[in-house]
Amino acid sequence: MSDGVFAALAHPTRRSVLTLLQRNGPMAVGDIAAALGVVGPTLSGHLKILRGADLVDTQRQGTTIRYVTKLSVLEGAIADLMENMRLGATGDVSSTISAGREHVDGND
Repeated sequence: MSDGVFAALAHPTRRSVLTLLQRNGPMAVGDIAAALGVVGPTLSGHLKILRGADLVDTQRQGTTIRYVTKLSVLEGAIADLMENMRLGATGDVSSTISAGREHVDGND
C-alpha cells in the first residue's frame, strides 16, 4: 500500500493536486486544471495515479464528478514509514519529529 502512495507523491503536480483538494474541498477536474495551469489529459493521468494509490476519491454531484482527498490513506502510509524507520508511528507524531530534530541537532 505505502509504496503506491509514495510513488504517487513523487511527482510535484500530484502533490499540488492533493494540496489544492485538501485546502479547497471537493473540486471538478476543470477547476483543478485551471487552478494548477495543467491541461486536461495531463491532469487526467495524474488523477488516475492518485486514484490508483487510493489518495483521492470521486463524488458525483448531478452530472459533475468532483475529486476529494483521502487523508486516512496518506496518514497510514506515513505511519508505516515511521514504524519501518523505528520512529514510533503509534505515538504522538509531533513529539517523535521533535525528538528526531534534537537527535540531528546533537541535543540528545
